[in-house]
Amino acid sequence: MKHFTLHKWLSTAAITTLLATVALPVRADETCASPYMAKITGQEDFIYIWTLGMEGVGDEQDKLVTVNVNPKSSKYGKVVASQSVGGRNEAHHSDFTDDRKYLWAGGLDTSKIFIFDVASNPAKPKLFKVIKNFVAKSGGVVGPHSFYAVPGRMLITSLSNNKDHGGRTAVVEYSNAGRYITTHWMPTDGNLRGAVKTGQYADGYNYDLRALPRKNMMLTSSFTGWSNYMMDFGKMLADPEAMKRFGNTVVQWDLHSRKPKKIFDVPGAPLEIRCAWGNSHDYCFTASALTSKLWLIHADEHDDWQAKDVADIGNPADVPLPVDISISSDDKTLWATTFMDGKARLFDISEPHHPQQVFEQKIGSQVNMVSSSWDGKRLYFTSSLLANWDKKGPDNEQFFKAYHWNGKQLTEQFAIDFIEEKLGRAHQMRFGAYALYGKNPKLQAIEE
Repeated sequence: MKHFTLHKWLSTAAITTLLATVALPVRADETCASPYMAKITGQEDFIYIWTLGMEGVGDEQDKLVTVNVNPKSSKYGKVVASQSVGGRNEAHHSDFTDDRKYLWAGGLDTSKIFIFDVASNPAKPKLFKVIKNFVAKSGGVVGPHSFYAVPGRMLITSLSNNKDHGGRTAVVEYSNAGRYITTHWMPTDGNLRGAVKTGQYADGYNYDLRALPRKNMMLTSSFTGWSNYMMDFGKMLADPEAMKRFGNTVVQWDLHSRKPKKIFDVPGAPLEIRCAWGNSHDYCFTASALTSKLWLIHADEHDDWQAKDVADIGNPADVPLPVDISISSDDKTLWATTFMDGKARLFDISEPHHPQQVFEQKIGSQVNMVSSSWDGKRLYFTSSLLANWDKKGPDNEQFFKAYHWNGKQLTEQFAIDFIEEKLGRAHQMRFGAYALYGKNPKLQAIEE
């Protein structure tokens, strides 16, 4: 897998309107979270890890794994809870409702959505509800991916559809109570839905979603459909037709009307989107997986949004495959992880149009997600990309790792081997804390 070259890769509306016009306070802990959430600015107590079941490992089921990450706890660095959901659904991403009482998590294969109660006992989340009719309710949308909280509602990006299992897809809107509201299909050449096509592509693909409420602006990125993400990695690389089925766009939306406005060419499957936090910082970043570029989506001097690539992530010819990015709360730095070489790289983005890499370190034989504490002093990493895309043999490390960052060095604090612990493939992380729910941690520990 390490020797593939680049050419093999290429071939409640009124509330939202009001909030969009007001400069909001910073309201998130992990710096990729929705600005509508309550934040953890101090020490987080838990990391919730949405984990893929793995054949021959433990109960083989997808599960939400809770790790204690508070150094003052006697259980620091230990798995304190694990809630299995039944079967393997290609567990991928999760996120909280705006009140942080519930964590929504999706399965890219079965399109089931699992809702966990995290408020009743933050140390031991419980499966509260399962949405099994997502495809039927949404009008044929497959593969719920990103969950993004807006007031009283959850916006869900998806990766595919049930007609051809390709990349044509939508953003689906639910209430916090789990009631389907509406489907917003992505713009395509056949139906731009009022959007302006600024380049070559209007592919209708989707992946991530982030917003700048004070600008009434929302962005979506693009990846690939079910027929690709459920295919064996090596088989897909060798299939020229499959390699054509990747997204090349970022779409700008009107946040409160959910209408697409502009379609930007961002070639090579732009994945995670991270927006700046400063009240005068009108820009977001994304990274294109296949071309290994860092892209800036920004407002120009006329307040029109534009897209341009601003840096390489590693050597694009080596196809390091950037998979996650994490922006600091002061908008000065950005971490990027690259799956193929297992590295984390830090960029100085104090001049967002001219990022500079200032640090890199190998985390494992493969690495996927990176999550940063609000103060930037604690970094967490997981290993799994997709069940059929993870490396084979001894390189298939499955871990959760915690590091301290002092501004110059990453120092590992602990690591959990998810195969040894019979948990599976560690994928995506979210933060938890007793203080969010008015609970006394000492009393809670006794009760447990």
